[in-house]
Amino acid sequence: MKKEGHPNYHFVEVVMTDGTRYKTRSTAGKEGHVIALDIDPKTHPAWTGGTGVSLDRGGRLSRFKDKFKGFVKQQ
Repeated sequence: MKKEGHPNYHFVEVVMTDGTRYKTRSTAGKEGHVIALDIDPKTHPAWTGGTGVSLDRGGRLSRFKDKFKGFVKQQ
């Protein structure tokens, strides 16, 4: 395996949002680098199955029509 064609693969520490830490191998940073996560599987609704506060406001066309209703005369 050629050395110049591959990134440096080393151990880094990952810090979850609740403060738990674990070591894994990565090409990010340098040996011993700490990666602090803003979103992780313990808190994000995509992994926890929660719905969050996301509201369906309709599609782009319906929002445009609502925003500019009354601006142009309908025939």
